[in-house]
Amino acid sequence: MSDLTPQSEAPTPTTDKITQAARETIYLCNFRVSVDGEWLCLRELNDISLTPDPEPAHEDPKDPIAIERLNLMNMAKLSIKGLIESALNLGRTLDSDYAPLQQFFVVMEHCLKHGLKTKKTFLGQNKSFWGPLELVEKLTPEAGEITASVKDLPGLKTPLGRGRAWLRLALMQKKLSDYMKTIINRKDLLSEFYEPNALMMEEEGAVIAGLLVGLNVIDANLCMKGEDLDSQVGVIDFSMYLKDGGHSSKSTEGDGQITAILDQKNYVEELNRHLSASVNNLQAKVDALEKSNTKLTEELAVANNRIITLQEEVERVKEESSYLVESSRKASRPDGTADGQVLGETRKQLKEETQLRLDVEKELEVQIGMRQEMELSMKMLEKDICEKHDALVELRQQLDDMRRLNHELSHKSQSSESSVKQKHEIISRLEEKTNQMAATIKQLENSEKDVVKQARNLNSAAGKLLQKQQ
Repeated sequence: MSDLTPQSEAPTPTTDKITQAARETIYLCNFRVSVDGEWLCLRELNDISLTPDPEPAHEDPKDPIAIERLNLMNMAKLSIKGLIESALNLGRTLDSDYAPLQQFFVVMEHCLKHGLKTKKTFLGQNKSFWGPLELVEKLTPEAGEITASVKDLPGLKTPLGRGRAWLRLALMQKKLSDYMKTIINRKDLLSEFYEPNALMMEEEGAVIAGLLVGLNVIDANLCMKGEDLDSQVGVIDFSMYLKDGGHSSKSTEGDGQITAILDQKNYVEELNRHLSASVNNLQAKVDALEKSNTKLTEELAVANNRIITLQEEVERVKEESSYLVESSRKASRPDGTADGQVLGETRKQLKEETQLRLDVEKELEVQIGMRQEMELSMKMLEKDICEKHDALVELRQQLDDMRRLNHELSHKSQSSESSVKQKHEIISRLEEKTNQMAATIKQLENSEKDVVKQARNLNSAAGKLLQKQQ
C-alpha cells in the first residue's frame, strides 16, 4: 500500500503533459466582476504557478490597472483572431446573429469603457464611450457619415446604444482600424474622457488598433433597425476561447466537476452583479423619493401658513360685517340723526364686505382641499418609501446569501482541485508500476524463448548421440 501514496518529488510524463496543457489553456480561476459590471478582470497566465516552487518567490506586486489592460488586450487578440479564422472558414457575409462577431463587439465595448471618467447625474453615475467616438468626426471628415447615420437611427435613446451602432457601422465600412488609430493618436483630446492609466491612453490601445486591420478581410452585413442596442448586456463568453488540454481519460470526471463548479461560481457572480446594480438603482430611487418628500413637506407648511392667514382675514371680515350691521340698525331707527345718504353708503360697503367674505371663504375651501390632497399624497409617498425600503432590505439579504454561496463554491472548487491533483499523482504512480510490470513480462518472455531454444539444441544433440551409438 505504501507504493500507492502520491509523491511529488520528481515530475512524471503525465504531470509534464498536464503542465503543457495548462500552459495552452486560459485559466479563469482568479477573475472578478466589478460592482457596476463595466469590465472583467482576469488573472495573468504568468502569475499562475504550474509547478511547486522549492522556495517562495519574492516579486514586486503588479499594478492592478496594468493587469486589467493586459487582460483586455489578450481578450481582444483572441476575439479578433477567432473572428477572422471562423469567418474565413465560413466563407460568407456575416450577420448580426454570428456568435464570434457578437463577442468581438462585447470585447471592444469593454476596451472602450476601461478607464472612462464618471459623469455624475441626478439618477446616479453614468459612463459612456459615445463621447470619444464623436471625436472621430472632427478629426476625420469622412466619418461624419457614420455619425449622422447613428443619430438618425430610430429606437436609439442612450449614448451606449449609439456607441454600439457606431462600432457596427465602422466595421461594415472597413474603417474601424483607421478611426481607432486616429483618436488614439490624439491623447490630448482623449484625456477629457479617460483617466491617464486607461487602455486607450496606453500602448495597449495602439496594439488593439493595429490588430483591427485584419478585420478588413471579412464582410459584414448588419441590420440594426430591429435590434435593441440600448438594453443589451455585454458579457464575455470565455468558453469560446478555452482549449482542451491533454488530460488523461481517467481524470475526465474530476475535470467535469471543476468545470461545473466554475460555471456555478460564474453564475453566482453574474447574479451578484445584477443584484448589486438593482440595489444601487433602488437606493437612487429612495433618495429621489426622500427629496420629493422634503419638497412636499415644505409646500404643505406654506399651505398651512396660507390657511391660517385666510382664517384671520375671515375673522376680521366677520367683525367688520357685524360692526356695519350694527351701524345700519342704529341708522334705521326713527330717532336717528343720520341722513339717507350715509345709510346708502353703509349698505353698499356692507355688500362689498359680504362679497369679499364669500371670496375669502371660497379660497379657504380651495386651500383646505389642496391640503387634504397633499396629505393624501404624503401618505401614499410614505407607503411607497416603506415598500421600497422593504424591497431594498430583501435584496441586500439576497446579496449577502449570494456572497456566502460564492464563498462556499470557492472552497469547494479548491478542495476539488486538490483531490484531482492527488488522483493525477496516483495515476502517474500506477502508470510507472504498469511500465515496470510490462518490462518484467518482456524479460520473462525472452528468458522463456532462450530456455526453449536450449531444450531444442539438447534434443538434437541427444538424437545425434543415439544415432552414433546405433
